[in-house]
Amino acid sequence: MTKEIQKDANYWSQYDFTEIPYHDLVKVGQRTLLYRDLFSVSWLLGRFCNYKCSYCWPYARSDRKDHRPTELCLATIDEIKRQARDNGFNSFHFSLSGGEPTFHPGYLDILRHLADDVGNTNYTSVHMTTNMSRNLKWHQEYCDTVAAFHRASITASYHSEYAKKDEFADKLLFCMEHDVQVTINMVLVPEWFDRDWENAMYFHNRGINVTLKPQSDPTASFVVKGYTDEQLAIMRNGMPQRAYTDEIQKETGVKVVRPKPHKSLWTMDAENGDDKNVPPIMQVEFEDSTGKKWYMDQAERFNAFNFNKFKGWECTSGFKGIVIREPDGTIKRSYSCSDRPLGFVEGGFRLFDSPRPCISDSCVSSADSKIPKRAPGAQVPIYPGDQSFKFGI
Repeated sequence: MTKEIQKDANYWSQYDFTEIPYHDLVKVGQRTLLYRDLFSVSWLLGRFCNYKCSYCWPYARSDRKDHRPTELCLATIDEIKRQARDNGFNSFHFSLSGGEPTFHPGYLDILRHLADDVGNTNYTSVHMTTNMSRNLKWHQEYCDTVAAFHRASITASYHSEYAKKDEFADKLLFCMEHDVQVTINMVLVPEWFDRDWENAMYFHNRGINVTLKPQSDPTASFVVKGYTDEQLAIMRNGMPQRAYTDEIQKETGVKVVRPKPHKSLWTMDAENGDDKNVPPIMQVEFEDSTGKKWYMDQAERFNAFNFNKFKGWECTSGFKGIVIREPDGTIKRSYSCSDRPLGFVEGGFRLFDSPRPCISDSCVSSADSKIPKRAPGAQVPIYPGDQSFKFGI
């Protein structure tokens, strides 16, 4: 990378994701997972949702409040951390979703339990996927609670059938003022594309990041038909992520004092091979067969390029991260995996002790796609200190 590119911030906002050689990639992963001792938990706390969107997949929501008791959730967190630490990981990322996760009766208690252990970890971050239907007072308490973490973030799902656009944006801007990183996930449905694009521009013009996603079939195997070439081009390269949270904090003067990690994250990343000339907003790293590295701001763009098929690749799911799903409390290596579960919230579970080959036809979730993985036979590490590729897993 030339010094000219290093210094030019506009280079990254104009990065052309269509130039990435998807057919020739041998490694992919979220940079924080590739270069930190980070264990990731994606936890679907329950399928209950207060919305009934006309386009929602039937299995994704429920009218029944199917939440696990809070005490059981806290005990599961402790066991996850114990096993992850046995595998050498002491940084943690907990991503809580649903349904609508904020209706779990112990949601803020779960966050407080995680916060109590921050001082014993190298790094802890929390993420929430939400429809933002809770009132401003609830979000004030949420922001107060997540100030105890090294990082907090929200993926907000905007549903025009229920949400009021102005109120939705106002609550997100409040969270951003309090140092919560925010992006809005928007699926641009072919028949509603112009309306959805207009809504996306509204949020973008208010200084909120928007991630554009095409509609996929129910198995997330391919993008549905009906898009024009121009519409597909917009979703592939449109609205790159910006540091809006930093900008709004400078404007408002709100100061959130977060704990400092035991070791500088910049130093940790650099020592493990991360290129610190690449801004953090470029969250995903790829490597092609020549060793050249490429970057993307959001894994949510993968499906726009039909880049979600990794069967046979060696993957760190189940070893460096897990998924917990309701209503049965299944603990799996990923959302997409079709093999036996690692166990259950009630009944116990056991993490993998090394990366394992992927056996699924496609990744149904961007959370799965960005898990560090390498192509069969690729001689490249996919986590700090990784030597497993030398032994032919």
